[in-house]
Amino acid sequence: MSFTLPDLPYAKDALAPAMSRETLEYHYGKHHATYVNKLNDLVAGTDYASQSMEDIIAASTGPVFNNAAQVWNHTFFWQCLSPVGGGEPPETLKAVIEENWASVDAFKTVFTQQAINNFGSGWTWLALNSSGELVIVNTANADTPIAHEGLKPLLTVDVWEHAYYIDHRNARPAYLDAFWQLVNWDFALTNLTGE
Repeated sequence: MSFTLPDLPYAKDALAPAMSRETLEYHYGKHHATYVNKLNDLVAGTDYASQSMEDIIAASTGPVFNNAAQVWNHTFFWQCLSPVGGGEPPETLKAVIEENWASVDAFKTVFTQQAINNFGSGWTWLALNSSGELVIVNTANADTPIAHEGLKPLLTVDVWEHAYYIDHRNARPAYLDAFWQLVNWDFALTNLTGE
């Protein structure tokens, strides 16, 4: 079995102007595709070749883990964005966010600050922990909540520089502003409720 680059859930120009076609061509078409190709090269002829992405992430370390996790993380990230995203979350998700933070705006402020201050390359996640609480988690490099027991990812933002160097000239705060214009609250709600 070989892994393939999954289709984007929208056209490459659908997120403009908040995220340009050029960014999607590089971030998805080059970076994400490279992780897929490297993973296929690394697992060819090994026991990993017949495993799911999640099983590979759970069982691997080093380059195999890094490439598998980056494929998974990016596939998840593209679904966290929508051409009709932004605005307010659906009422069910909004209520849960407000249970954990004073308001949606307060949540966005905390999430944004954690993403801006996530040192180096990595990801910032909204996740559900084993106690049923929403938490904001920073991971470094390719690390992902699915590699950690008791964390279920609901939403993420990629804070590797390749996510924003074209559109925002490495200004991570401006990139986070654009992220909130595109955020797919419906996807986060589906991850929360399983519906």
